[in-house]
Amino acid sequence: MLNYISVLDSNTMSNQTSLPADYINYDLIAGVDALEVLNVDIDSFNALQNFHNKHSDWLFGYLSYDLKNEVEQLASNNDDGINASSLSFFIPKYVLLLKGNTLEVQSYESKEDCQQFLAYEQFNWKDKSNTVELKQRDTKAKYLEKIGVIKKHIQRGDIYEVNYCQEFFSEQVMLNPQQVFMELNLNAKAPFSSFLKLNDLNIMCASPERFIKKSGNKIISQPIKGTRKRGRDLAEDKALIKELIESEKEISENVMIVDLVRNDLSITASKASVKVEELCGIYTFKKVHQMISTISSNVDDKTHFSQILKSVFPMGSMTGVPKLRAMELIEQLEEFKRGIFSGAIGYITPKGDFDFNVVIRTILYNASTKYLSVAVGGAITIKSDANEEYEECLVKVRPIFEVLNFQFDEK
Repeated sequence: MLNYISVLDSNTMSNQTSLPADYINYDLIAGVDALEVLNVDIDSFNALQNFHNKHSDWLFGYLSYDLKNEVEQLASNNDDGINASSLSFFIPKYVLLLKGNTLEVQSYESKEDCQQFLAYEQFNWKDKSNTVELKQRDTKAKYLEKIGVIKKHIQRGDIYEVNYCQEFFSEQVMLNPQQVFMELNLNAKAPFSSFLKLNDLNIMCASPERFIKKSGNKIISQPIKGTRKRGRDLAEDKALIKELIESEKEISENVMIVDLVRNDLSITASKASVKVEELCGIYTFKKVHQMISTISSNVDDKTHFSQILKSVFPMGSMTGVPKLRAMELIEQLEEFKRGIFSGAIGYITPKGDFDFNVVIRTILYNASTKYLSVAVGGAITIKSDANEEYEECLVKVRPIFEVLNFQFDEK
């Protein structure tokens, strides 16, 4: 049984007609089995830098949202059912790189061992996953009330935008995580889907959003703000896209986050290199239409990747504007510890390049405690309608409910 697995699936064949530039590095990239493991909760970015400097190898893992407590004077004291480290990475025994019809395998193992590994089948598939009954940490009434509180803060000038999230959870769950991920991936076909297994911690992610990518001296970030469901036919799809394109609320949300990302990237950028390459582009995925912007910068050769990650963390699309005040309100109003949710999953290359998604549209599962968590949220601005925001959350989380065979009663 393999205890460390990371699979990052771009679902390229399903999204060929609707992808921003620079979205895809590989059709699929995976790290399997662990040679060395890093789990830390203190001085995490320096620990990551030292770990990579020591080994100069591939790293696969995650950055949790609660690294914010190391970046700013913040704390996280809400309910935490998953209990994950702030940061966790492993050096894989095997790295698999798939692009088109070519599969490259990198390993310190012999050719014979690699061939045996590729022939190994460890998954025990069933026809369907079990039904999971989820509880809602916020009732609809409580959710609507909190949106009202946020809008009062906006009216007072404390804040311009806050990404407020709620948790659905279940206890004493028996789950086959690999199977659930396969079903979720087939259902959502998202370009930043990922399955991450770190011993008992399992992450099944169908994210459409890139957080940040480094390729040589170039950095790109591609925040998403603005969502519409898919239509029942082409005519309804076109109407929903038109509605999204013309939405002043969604555009204002997106532009505010673009400004925040520009500011974050400028911390490590070479002079005058921060650019908005695309503003408020509309892209269609299997379940949703999304509004995506692309911001880029250039960095100096001497800038370590850990400095770049720390300077932009956590991502603006999951916090708000201004970022620090947004994070303070999030801790006051949300009733669960985000942990890995709204953090980032990805990889770092031996040369220090990296690519990370935003952990949204995700199932978190701790196999030792049998706790399962699904969180969902959205950006709240002065133009937000609380009921519409609630409905948008349900649109985002519905593919997960379908995979878990959960029938949600909106009452």
